[in-house]
Amino acid sequence: MKKILLFGTLVLLVACGGVKKTQEALNSGNYISAMNKAIKNLAENKTKKGHQPYVVLLEDAFAKHTQRELEQIAFLQQDGNPANLENIYNKYLHLKEIQQRIRPLMPLSIYEEGRDARFNFQNYDSRILATKTDLSEYLYSNANNMLANAKEKFEYRSVYSELKYLQDINPGYKETIAKMDEAYNKGLEYVRVDIGNETEQIIPERLETELLDFNAYGINNFWTEFHTNPLEDVNYDYALNLNFREINISPEQINEKQIIKEKQIKDGFEYLLDDEGNAVKDSLGNRIKVDKFRTVRCNFYQFTQFKAAQIGAKVSFTNLANGQEINSYPLASEFVFEHIYANYRGDKRALDTDLINLLDVRAVPFPTNEQMVYDAGEDLKARLKSIIAQNQFVADNQFSD
Repeated sequence: MKKILLFGTLVLLVACGGVKKTQEALNSGNYISAMNKAIKNLAENKTKKGHQPYVVLLEDAFAKHTQRELEQIAFLQQDGNPANLENIYNKYLHLKEIQQRIRPLMPLSIYEEGRDARFNFQNYDSRILATKTDLSEYLYSNANNMLANAKEKFEYRSVYSELKYLQDINPGYKETIAKMDEAYNKGLEYVRVDIGNETEQIIPERLETELLDFNAYGINNFWTEFHTNPLEDVNYDYALNLNFREINISPEQINEKQIIKEKQIKDGFEYLLDDEGNAVKDSLGNRIKVDKFRTVRCNFYQFTQFKAAQIGAKVSFTNLANGQEINSYPLASEFVFEHIYANYRGDKRALDTDLINLLDVRAVPFPTNEQMVYDAGEDLKARLKSIIAQNQFVADNQFSD
């Protein structure tokens, strides 16, 4: 019974706390927060007696919010500045959205007053459409003026952003899509990608292909295009240079290590004799046997095949407008080939299990120099991707990380 009473008290405290926070939001003029809290609780159970305060709070918050928004809309309209149209449009949309969230809850009864909550719903559709028409014309005209006067890439990007918003609210309005394409193409940064090789080693064709496959990197940069095969009719803004500065490949090595193992092993049995040489028997009269042990020895030869490749490179970003290097990063990668096998001479029973397992392994051909460089380049690809992802071209034509 005590547990039930405690649980009931906790539920009551939580409910009162929710109502109190909703009332505080209403009193502070945060009508949207108050309505959100009330709608959430009423959607769970609108007939619950404990939720009655939310009905009254929702009625009050809705009325005050609607009045405030309509007064602000009237003020903005009276101001006559077309730049206010977006704000007016969004306010109408939000007023409609709030009504649509409350309608499914209707009717909402207020038991103590013996009535249903009153909400002065209005049809904002005509006002939304009229405002959208005026806003669309304003956005389109403004974007056209910006497009005609734009010179820098960041300006074309601003035009694109304006037109993208217009396309979102009024799809297919006039020549919006064509203007967006124009702004996008003029706002793009084109990056030429080059690979240089200062080493005396040949870079595997497969590695070079994968390093230049920017699609595989999954780098999503809306305003940047990387061209690994430069086009003659494109005026490139930046160059990304990946320059191999050193490729070191060690000689093929086989290192030998000898281990001598000795172990006592069981080697049959013999009958136990007493000090006088007589057979010792158990209680049943059977002769007692004891294990015989002998020491065995084995020479274990472990061979380690070893070969390593190291790549040193530099990735740099250059502003082609002035030839200035913006950023550069060293890149280093290493791949080690190591293979262990073994053989023996003697009695392998002297060997531990881990050594015995190596006896089943045989020598393998060393990887070619080309394969070693390719394998070392696997890590290089990941590092290059990270550098490109961290460095972005931004609208003010500066390169940042």
